[in-house]
Amino acid sequence: MTIISLILLVSLLPHLTFTARVNVGIVNGRDAKPHSRPYMVSVQTKDHHICGGFLISDRFVMTAAHCRNIAPVVTVVLGAHDLRKKSENSVRFTVDSYHQHPDFTNKSFHNDILLLKLEKNVQLNDNIKWIAIPAEEGDIEAGSVCSIAGWGLLETKGKKSNHLMETNVTVMNNKKCESKWGKEHFSASQMMCVHGNGGSCDGDSGGPLVCGDTAVGITSFGDPDVCNSPELPEVYTKISAYLPWIKNIIGNVN
Repeated sequence: MTIISLILLVSLLPHLTFTARVNVGIVNGRDAKPHSRPYMVSVQTKDHHICGGFLISDRFVMTAAHCRNIAPVVTVVLGAHDLRKKSENSVRFTVDSYHQHPDFTNKSFHNDILLLKLEKNVQLNDNIKWIAIPAEEGDIEAGSVCSIAGWGLLETKGKKSNHLMETNVTVMNNKKCESKWGKEHFSASQMMCVHGNGGSCDGDSGGPLVCGDTAVGITSFGDPDVCNSPELPEVYTKISAYLPWIKNIIGNVN
């Protein structure tokens, strides 16, 4: 875990009865085929990756609100696979405005959603494309196999991956997830859980949970001590719960 993540973790300790892992690489994953996920975004501060994100229009990136606790000012890199390579034709954008959900606070991970309006419209190409989000509110059926991706740690307290990694995960029953985390931390109306052989780790926060061709969740939090914990499943912000707010932001920002 980076020093900056550790500082953030410590800052949250008084507020949570047991602190969820804040800046949730992919454990037990595989190298993603380069540019097979053209919506993936690296959210960075001072040219260092801190969180994932994903392009949802030609002007907006969606990520986790808690990523701004790590760095209030960020840039985003689109069209990347290997973050070390400058020859990939990846593009860096500055953020024109930040739109954090008004009910998000640093005291919990409820409403952990953030929209980044980019400085200008993105020129879409084979390596840079946006991904659809749900058209209406609803739950993904438990047992559905979906996927996650990111540039985070490859194992608990391990090294970050320069290559985009990915793995498949299975959506968990909400009641089962609530029994694991407790109602104080898990809200079935706003969140969803997954489990699998592979999972998220530090540096994957803000990346999408993708079911079919749609981004349905935002990587939010997990076990504070172990990446891809068998006891505490990883939790994602449920995008469909926020559709009116999302449409209001995107529709009213010029």
